[in-house]
Amino acid sequence: MIYLDNSATTFPKPRSVMKSAEQAYFKYGANSGRSAYDMAVATSEQLYKCRKKLASFFSAPSAENVIFTYNCTASLNMAIKGIARKGGHFIISDLEHNAVLRPLEKLKKDGFCDYSIAKVESEDKLTVQNFRNSIRKNTVAIICTGASNVFGIAPPIKELSVLAHKYNLLFIVDCAQTAGVMTVDMKNDGIDILCCAGHKGLYGPSGTGLMVLGDDVKLNTIIEGGTGSNSASGNQPDTLPDKFESGTPNISGILGLSAGIDFLNKVGTENIYEHELSIVRYIQNKLCENPSIVLYTDLNNSKIKFSPIISFNISGKHSEETAYLLSENGIAVRAGMHCAPLAHRKMHTEDTGTVRVSPSYFTRKSEIDFFINSVNKIAK
Repeated sequence: MIYLDNSATTFPKPRSVMKSAEQAYFKYGANSGRSAYDMAVATSEQLYKCRKKLASFFSAPSAENVIFTYNCTASLNMAIKGIARKGGHFIISDLEHNAVLRPLEKLKKDGFCDYSIAKVESEDKLTVQNFRNSIRKNTVAIICTGASNVFGIAPPIKELSVLAHKYNLLFIVDCAQTAGVMTVDMKNDGIDILCCAGHKGLYGPSGTGLMVLGDDVKLNTIIEGGTGSNSASGNQPDTLPDKFESGTPNISGILGLSAGIDFLNKVGTENIYEHELSIVRYIQNKLCENPSIVLYTDLNNSKIKFSPIISFNISGKHSEETAYLLSENGIAVRAGMHCAPLAHRKMHTEDTGTVRVSPSYFTRKSEIDFFINSVNKIAK
């Protein structure tokens, strides 16, 4: 199989990730933070090592500010609902995933708070102006994707953080498509809450996610329970990370994620980005030669920064039909709405969806040539 759906989940994983995750069943099988016997202590130490790696990787204030969750959706729900207040208002981009849109829509329908959608333009200053025009007296936060999971468009994160902080707003970034693929630096980028998945660009196992908090971020809990700390009290602990980590963590997943970070540090995020971007640019340059193929973004547009994703359609075919025909040739791509209706409405592809191609560090040029030939045959 030629796997080109890495924006959903990276595959294959580095062998080191698989070996590290396996250690949970042989060496670190105890419950972390609950007991003082050797294996429990050793397990806790391994989880803390992973926190330290992640804090360094994202330039977070401390290891304790790294909160383990089960996916990026859980992280975003914790962030959004943790800062939501009665009568409050959020601003999001018109590229957001349902992991951002649906929690806010639920809060709006419940009459708890409201949100506005700001348009991402081809010029950064216009995008920032659109967000600025959406700010109200009751706005509490700006939420923005690091890059669209459908079209790869990367909004101006640093400029939006400056805007948010000028108006004393929290700045939350959905880094599901950028973490591990593009440089993400909480300090430099001015990110107050970073949310991402472990199973995508970080090359960790499924069932892993992160919510990383900046300094002095006040966040309410939406899940309470056992943490192994202050157990005599009926109140949830205030200390990090315990405050947001009730219940038994995904130890195997976190151990694998730790190895994923080691892999990224060894290879280098910039090298991964350049490799993947060169692949999608090659695809674009080849597919644009076929008049039956519709491409939705120009990766050579110097005014826009892109993550290494490309979306297309074949004239006269629904995206899911194209994806099915490709799968018969052993090629795995994603088609449809990609859980991102806002992005499809923006690009006028809500009726057909798009075929999305997202390579990884392990994608080879020979695989891409086979993919391009297959698409051209379908498009005849």
